Order: sequence, then structure tokens, then C-alpha cells
Amino acid sequence: MLVAAAICPHPPLLVPEVMGSAGRPDAAPLPPRGPAGDPAVGPASPPGQVDAQLRLLRAACYAAVGRLARARPGLIAVVGGGSLTRAHPATAAGSLRGLGAPVVVGDGEPVLPLSLTIGAWLLRRCLPGGRPGSGAAWRTEPHEVATGAPPGECEALGAALAGREARVALLVLADGSARRALGVPGAPDPGAEAFDALVARALGAGDAGSLARLDPRRAEEVMASGRAAWQVLAGAAGLRRVRARLWYAGAPLDVGYAVASWELAP
Repeated sequence: MLVAAAICPHPPLLVPEVMGSAGRPDAAPLPPRGPAGDPAVGPASPPGQVDAQLRLLRAACYAAVGRLARARPGLIAVVGGGSLTRAHPATAAGSLRGLGAPVVVGDGEPVLPLSLTIGAWLLRRCLPGGRPGSGAAWRTEPHEVATGAPPGECEALGAALAGREARVALLVLADGSARRALGVPGAPDPGAEAFDALVARALGAGDAGSLARLDPRRAEEVMASGRAAWQVLAGAAGLRRVRARLWYAGAPLDVGYAVASWELAP
């Protein structure tokens, strides 16, 4: 049964080493709260604010992932988009060396997509015993979901993951629209910001139904690669009541990013 979820994007710049000296310190105060207690979804940040926004984004991700331990899960399933839908071994490797950062997670030849590589790094960074085989009270499973997978297939995967243990937590890695930037071919899309705002509202409200209804064609049009992973979360949550918190929503790199925590009642 799903008891908790952390929802984060997966830009490589979440890892301070990728940013070099600009990535230090890797802790930052959490984003200021809006009138309703949640950050507002805004346009892309001016260039002078990008570094500060990335620090806020990292701090939000660290907080959301760190809260998973409070749910006492027996399993933490890490779900992120990739080319195929498949499960990976808990010790499967991923690497950021191609980005010039000496960051490797797991063992053996790197096979994880970027989303799951960042997910594995976040677990190691934010949770005691986040490394597989470290004696933690939970086990971890990386699950790659094809970014073009149909909604029904995504929801079925989520329901299956939720049924694997009595207490299951999800770490969902999902990026929003990449058509907010003038430099991207075909961009900008006038509806990209609205798409990201809809997702942020759903995550902040614990609204699995709205995530389940995301249109794959529209998600593809706005280049929102996280649609499938969000719908895995929807399938895992089902119709149960969710207590949600939106930690961050914005587009510091002209890509929509949202960070949230979900806690589910029995």
C-alpha cells in the first residue's frame, strides 16, 4: 500500500558537483510561502536569479526526499522516465560523467536513465542508509517507465508497485514542460506555463485524478517528459485521501519543475 511519495524533477544541476563552485553550499532556505502556504508557479527566472532558484530547488528536493523515512516504508520504489518500461536491479549504476561530473551511483556499467540516476543520488544524499545494501529498514527498486507509455499502462504499473509491500513509498522523478524557452526548437508554446501550473496544483492538492487525466498528446506537445511518471503516481494513489505539500514550483532553467510530498491515510 502506498503510504508516501516524494515528487521531484531530475535536472543534473540538482547535484552540486555538476555546478562546480556555483553549487556550494548545497543547502539553502526553503522557498518563501505564498498566502496559501505554497509557492506560486511563476515564469522563468531572470538570469541573475537562476543560481538562487537552483539552490531553492535543491533544498526543496532534499526536504521532500528526506521525509520519506518518516513513513517507515518497507520499499522505496524510484520511478522515472526513460526509453523503455522496465525494472532495474537495486544496485544498477548510473553516471553523470558525460556531463563532466565525477558522479556515479550503483555498481557496474551505467545503465540507468538520467531520471533514475538523479533519483538514486537523491536517496543517497537525503536518507540514512540510502545506498542499497547499507542495512536500511527499506529496500529500493528503480523502475523506468517509457515516456510515451499510455496512461492506463502507467496507472497499472503504479497500482502494482503500491501492492508490493504493506508500506510502499515512491520517489517520482518527473520534469514539466521544456517549451517555455525561446532557445528550444518549436518553443515557446503559449500553453506550456498553464500545463505546468495544472500539474503543480494537482501535486499540491494531492489530486491523483487530475494527474491521471493528463493528455499524453498535450504533454508531448509541451515536451513534458514527466507525464508518464506522474501517472504512475496517480495509479499508486488511486482514490485514497492524500495530504500534500507543494515545496517548489518554477522554471529557473526554462523547464517546469515541481517538488511535492504526499502522505496517504490508511
